[in-house]
Amino acid sequence: MAGIGPLTQDWEPVVIRKKPLNSAAKKDEKAVNAARRSGAEIETIKKSNAGTNKAASSSTSLNTRKLDDETENLALMDHLKFEHTDDRVPTELKKAIMQARMDKKLTQAQLSQLINEKPQIIQEYESGKAIPNQQIITKLERALGVKLRGKK
Repeated sequence: MAGIGPLTQDWEPVVIRKKPLNSAAKKDEKAVNAARRSGAEIETIKKSNAGTNKAASSSTSLNTRKLDDETENLALMDHLKFEHTDDRVPTELKKAIMQARMDKKLTQAQLSQLINEKPQIIQEYESGKAIPNQQIITKLERALGVKLRGKK
C-alpha cells in the first residue's frame, strides 16, 4: 500500500435504502410549506365532499347513476321486445303436460328432476304463465314419452 499514493478518506455521509417520499409525506403540511418556500409549483384539488359531514356512499355517485340509467334502458328494451312476443303456454300444451305427467304418476318436483330444471318451471308451464322454450318442451317430450308439439 505504500506505493499507491496518499490515501484520502471521503467523509460524505452515505444513506442506504432511503425510500422516496410517498404520497402521504408529499401532502404533509411541512413538505407543502417547504415546497412553497423553495418556489416549487403546488397543485391544489378540491375534493367533491370536502368539508361536508356526508359519507361518500350516502350520495349517488356518477357511476351508480349511469348504471341505473343503463339498467332502465335495458329493462325498457326487454319490455318492448316481449310486448310483441307475449306468447304464453297455450291451453292445449299445459293440459297435455299435466295429463302426461299424471299418466306417468309423477309429481311436478319429480318431473323437474328428470329434465334437470327447477320445479318452478313445471309449475309455470302447467299454469300457463311460462313463455314457451323449445329446449324445455323437448326435455318434457323425452321425459314424458309424448309428443307435445305439432300434429298428433
